[in-house]
Amino acid sequence: MKKTMTLLALSGILFFSCGKKKIEKNENADNPFFQTWSTPYGVPPFDQIKLEHYKPAFEEGIKIQQEEVAAIINNAEAPTFTNTIEALEYSGEMLYNVSAVFFNLRECMGDEEMKKLGEGFEEMVTQNGDDINLNADLFKKVKTVYENRATENLTPEQLRLTEETYRRFVRGGANIPAEKQERFREINKRIASLSNKFSDNVLAATNAYQLEVDDVTTLEGLTEDQLAAALEVGNSSEASKGKYVFKLQLPSWEPFMQNCKNRELRQEMWNAYTQRCTSGEYDNRKIIDELVNLRLERANILGFESHSAFVLDNSMAKNPAAVVNLLSTIWTPALKKAAGEAIDYKAMIRAEGGKFDLTPADWRYYSEKMRKEKYALDDETIRPYFSLQGVKDGIFMVCDNLYGITFEKNDNIPSYSTEAEAFEVKENGEVIAILYMDYHPRATKRPGAWMSNFREQYVMKDGENVIPVVTLVMNFTPPVGDKPSLLNFDQTETFFHEFGHGLHGIFSKCHYRSLAGTNVSRDFVELPSQIFEHWAAEPEVMKLYAKHYLTGEVIPEELIKKIEAAGTYGQGFINTELLAASFLDMDYYTITTPTQITLPDFEDQAMKQVGLIPEIVSRYKSPYFQHIFSGGYSSGYYSYTWSAVLDNDAFEAFKEKGVFNKEVAHSFRRNILEKGNTEDAMTLYIRFRSHEPSTMPLLKNRGLVQ
Repeated sequence: MKKTMTLLALSGILFFSCGKKKIEKNENADNPFFQTWSTPYGVPPFDQIKLEHYKPAFEEGIKIQQEEVAAIINNAEAPTFTNTIEALEYSGEMLYNVSAVFFNLRECMGDEEMKKLGEGFEEMVTQNGDDINLNADLFKKVKTVYENRATENLTPEQLRLTEETYRRFVRGGANIPAEKQERFREINKRIASLSNKFSDNVLAATNAYQLEVDDVTTLEGLTEDQLAAALEVGNSSEASKGKYVFKLQLPSWEPFMQNCKNRELRQEMWNAYTQRCTSGEYDNRKIIDELVNLRLERANILGFESHSAFVLDNSMAKNPAAVVNLLSTIWTPALKKAAGEAIDYKAMIRAEGGKFDLTPADWRYYSEKMRKEKYALDDETIRPYFSLQGVKDGIFMVCDNLYGITFEKNDNIPSYSTEAEAFEVKENGEVIAILYMDYHPRATKRPGAWMSNFREQYVMKDGENVIPVVTLVMNFTPPVGDKPSLLNFDQTETFFHEFGHGLHGIFSKCHYRSLAGTNVSRDFVELPSQIFEHWAAEPEVMKLYAKHYLTGEVIPEELIKKIEAAGTYGQGFINTELLAASFLDMDYYTITTPTQITLPDFEDQAMKQVGLIPEIVSRYKSPYFQHIFSGGYSSGYYSYTWSAVLDNDAFEAFKEKGVFNKEVAHSFRRNILEKGNTEDAMTLYIRFRSHEPSTMPLLKNRGLVQ
């Protein structure tokens, strides 16, 4: 699943934005975090940062921010926007810098030592956030400015910052009774620690398993490229040299499940994938039980009946009932379509003489097989036209045609990995952002794909605009031998998706960092990413970027029509497994009384309640459902569907006037991409679209209604 990762999501607590402050400390003279960075565009000096630099930087960063907060509190002048809200917004620069580097690199370069360090840093940063949010004297000043905001002659963005700052304090516990504050702190600290452990367990369990096959004849159905990739993985280790090795990372696992004829091996891979973190040293079941109950307890302390009620109070949806209503609207036609797909696959099994029942481990195999038969279309037909380089060039072309921006690779910009490329993003010759892209799996990188920032856009106190430093991290099929990385169409859409998040960060035009870019509600943040996926599949766009990696031949019209015809194929399954995960998320976090979570019983009951057919499981089984237990999407996984309603409705504006219509693109940029959280999300959407979103474009585009 595509996912955006912000600093907030990684840490689970509030980081305040920051200004500039020179730090001098002789014993840390060689520590980059104690220096002004002289790198191009002020990007982190990755080549100079060592593991031992982080701890003193976190400690000093926290110390400095606490001093800055104390100065706000001790200011004898009456509280104003400038001396309270804005001063707080610009506090904590050093802490922001070290946090942005460490927590981002832990996700994509996280060796064992770095993960161990992270446990302590999570606690330090969480405690600092609580020290700020629960400071009664500071909150009193914030509240005073909030109550007097109408008399301060504030700009709309200053007013928004005041309201959002007050809201964050309240949601951070500022109004809770003094006798409950210690327990509140304990809960936050424990949640941070458990979330970190959950994520580490998923990565470790994913890396711990591999299927080794000696006899290639048992791998009938896999393509030459897939076999070559598996053999290359095997040959990378002396212990598995000469063997075909398959792993649980999606670029290895999914093609295996789609193509391997050997049902016994498919079942083995399925079990390994879906039973991760259910036993042994990486067991996440007790963590889930504790997390769910801790989040409920915290919500109760804050005055909410459930964690969902707490989370959704700060969203477009506003409450759990609105979420369940939306999910149910899509669920009914999606489940009906999925049941029809199951009937088709069962008929195929019987036609082949099979005596077994269709199971979840069979679904991808028969779905891919029927797709080949119905549309003469499979991944291996598609991949040659969607090389990683070609798709990247296509994305750059779309951005240029829509927004007039270009991307120039710059090898002189420091990077955290030889596998991560750095680009200057230019508009009219001016650099407006720096973009990193990191494409392929490695043992230290967690699964999935996400966007984050090493620095968000904001305006300094002296009026200087600070450009963003955006990073996109993926896990695409790596090159094999002489062949470059070739993507299937799902990976192509994933690339467009994450780039849409990137554009949200790149185009940010806000004064204050905490309001900038992707710092919006969860059910709005996926709009820029999901709408950008539409360009990947548009026939006129495909003809401009989809070219055979060997011959340069433009993708044939016939193949485009097949892809288009197959566009709604399998949408019953795709939507049902996604919505099932969303319902599961809501079931965990709409609990209103302490509950012992026993797995798989809790999950089985949740799926039974919505009527999920036995041939399909939730997109994520609970023990490795990182989005809701360690990724910042607790009670927010529905947002992919909520945002899908927005993006399908929004793309109608482009279809009405042309997919490269600059007037519509300018409006989307001005009203959505540049605005961050400076205004209410629905207000911004209506300003772009002139009406509230309709679910009908989504249902039609996914083939769920005629």
